[in-house]
Amino acid sequence: MSEPLLRVEHITKRFGGFVALNDVSIEVREGERLGVIGPNGAGKSTLTNCISGLLRPESGRIFFAGDDVTHLPAHRRARAGIARSFQLPRPFRTMTLAQNLAIPRDYAARGDAPDPRALLDRLGLGAKADSLPGALTQIELRKLELARALAAQPRLVICDEAMAGLSHAEIDEMLVLLLQLNEDGITILMIEHIMRAVMRFSQRIIVLDAGRKIADGPPEAILRDAEVERAYLGA
Repeated sequence: MSEPLLRVEHITKRFGGFVALNDVSIEVREGERLGVIGPNGAGKSTLTNCISGLLRPESGRIFFAGDDVTHLPAHRRARAGIARSFQLPRPFRTMTLAQNLAIPRDYAARGDAPDPRALLDRLGLGAKADSLPGALTQIELRKLELARALAAQPRLVICDEAMAGLSHAEIDEMLVLLLQLNEDGITILMIEHIMRAVMRFSQRIIVLDAGRKIADGPPEAILRDAEVERAYLGA
């Protein structure tokens, strides 16, 4: 079997006496659609921040495309091919949509930089390329956040609750878009609370609870897992 695109080995992250991640290991294969779920405080965002380089674990190692990136800063990981979106969109409010994409394209993209307007067209935002983010709807802000990640030409995109606050129809629209991006060759790690979205999107799901990985398997098996049920329902 080929080397996984992303390999997280036994990482532990503490904030003072609080253990946010406790000996967590995961693997993501090239082209995979992986979902990560768990109750509030399970460690999902901490895991995202450790993979993307915003946080450093106290122990453990992180490998991407066969290279040890454990101690690389976030901008070096972006250039290596790791991109992420944030739970709360963080565009540059005084810059147009096209200008927002030009920054990651110019400073983080691998190889030939994509054209911002073509990328906005791909996500259905082409008509607003010269608009400011303040003119966007909630789903358009989510799409812009995703476009900013894609502007760096990543191999892996981490979507951190990209569907929060969206309507049922808007969630379906984002799912179609993410599935298309995956079909185009982008590996996607989805962290999400909306179970309907995770179940539809994911080929495999990892479950975190209180900083530990408690389950890892196909969606149908996760639904039947007794420990997962206890974590969510307290049974």
